[in-house]
Amino acid sequence: MGRFLLVDDNRAFAENLAEILEDAGHVATVAVSGEQALEAVRARRYDVLLTDMRMPGMSGAAVVHHLRRVDPGLAAIVITAHPGEADLAWARDEGVLAVLPKPVPMPALVELLSRARRDGLVVLVEDDPHLLDNLTEVLRSRGFTAVSARSVPEVARLGNVSPFAALVDLRVPGGPDGEALRRVRALFPGLTTFVLTAHPDVLPGDFDGRLVRKPFDTGALLAALEQVHGRRG
Repeated sequence: MGRFLLVDDNRAFAENLAEILEDAGHVATVAVSGEQALEAVRARRYDVLLTDMRMPGMSGAAVVHHLRRVDPGLAAIVITAHPGEADLAWARDEGVLAVLPKPVPMPALVELLSRARRDGLVVLVEDDPHLLDNLTEVLRSRGFTAVSARSVPEVARLGNVSPFAALVDLRVPGGPDGEALRRVRALFPGLTTFVLTAHPDVLPGDFDGRLVRKPFDTGALLAALEQVHGRRG
């Protein structure tokens, strides 16, 4: 059973979705504004937030940002009638599971909500855009959310999230080999870290995480992440 917080100024849509989720055995709470959503999160722990992007007052982006400050483990999905590159870039930065266009097929939305994982955020540092997109999508298929950086300087903005694991390429632009890894370890002491690299010879001598040699078995990597996520807490 999941606990879902549905935020949309279109009450009819939110209540219809809540009814579908409750019929499936879940618990769903409807909020018609960001302020109501904040009150709900302060009073109760939820697994997943679903919010409209464009609402009067507090936007969906602001809802995700403020609710994550109260509950960092909350998974988030955003729906919008006009998804654009700016929305997708923001989602990557904030660690949003998905940005879905309206109207979204209800079965697909319910399936995604049911799969989303609380405390399922993964830091992903990789400069290869194809590998980055593929890993993000594979993680999403298992209910994990990726927040990504493509260079050493971009790692700094990851400090506002609360991941349970990190996948880090040793060699990314903006610094010497291993600098992105060093910064991730400084931001998140003790975080389980998987190093993805074709250059294991430049691995720091004090590294105590897990080495994943490129090219790697995605299934094996996902299985290892499942184990780490299952042992959290």
